[in-house]
Amino acid sequence: MSTIAIYPGSFDPITLGHLDLIERGSKLFDRLIVAVLLNPKKNPMFAVEQRIEQIRKSTKHLNNLEVDTFNGLTVNYAKMRQARILLRGLRVLSDFEMELQMAHINKTLAWEIETVFLATSNEYSFLSSSVVKEIAKFGGSINHLVPEHVAIDIYKCYAKTQIESTPKPRE
Repeated sequence: MSTIAIYPGSFDPITLGHLDLIERGSKLFDRLIVAVLLNPKKNPMFAVEQRIEQIRKSTKHLNNLEVDTFNGLTVNYAKMRQARILLRGLRVLSDFEMELQMAHINKTLAWEIETVFLATSNEYSFLSSSVVKEIAKFGGSINHLVPEHVAIDIYKCYAKTQIESTPKPRE
């Protein structure tokens, strides 16, 4: 029986930290599904289709990986995909508290699904999508935090925002 794992998240944008976890997870499981969550509470920078394309382009070297999207409960999606494992990354202690609580909740919803935690590699322990967006918003370089094609997409996004918010000259 092959082991299928789901790595869920919003990936808005995907970072080198996410990619580190994806690459390590792809070595641990027969099949890894990166599942982009449609979260109605969030106002994403990129549409789901663009996030999926960014992930696919970043992971094309991995042959046991699939990128998909879902909404609703992660455990329901995992059951539908016949996955028995949810892969989650841990950066700091506060991540552990939140993720452990979620793992316990998921266990009450689907006892057959296990959550596997991977500690983030040291060089990415500070990295989050929010940090990337904040740096880019204020003109800082993010080239060392996300894949090159994702950095270009982010820079374009903020350039467009800056152009749109530039005051128009009086006539």
